[in-house]
Amino acid sequence: MGDRLTVIARMKAKPGMEERLKQELLSLLQPTRAEEGCINYDLHQSMQDGSRFLFHENWESEECLKKHSQSEHLKSFRARVGEMLDGPTEIEIWKAL
Repeated sequence: MGDRLTVIARMKAKPGMEERLKQELLSLLQPTRAEEGCINYDLHQSMQDGSRFLFHENWESEECLKKHSQSEHLKSFRARVGEMLDGPTEIEIWKAL
């Protein structure tokens, strides 16, 4: 498995912002999947609570993940969605064994 990393990122939309946040999150899929080192970048929405979203990501290395975190599309996303989020994004990074 080498340096491969898995990222689980969870976020919750403020009431009334679910669809707007969903569209913003969907806009990240294409540019992120095209990034070097992205193995998968999949968005999920909770079936029990439609305000909760989760990204399941796999990256070839920590270096690729760091480049992703500094990408222009992610920086722009962060600047736009603060008012839509109900609390901070929870991010866990896992190492494949």
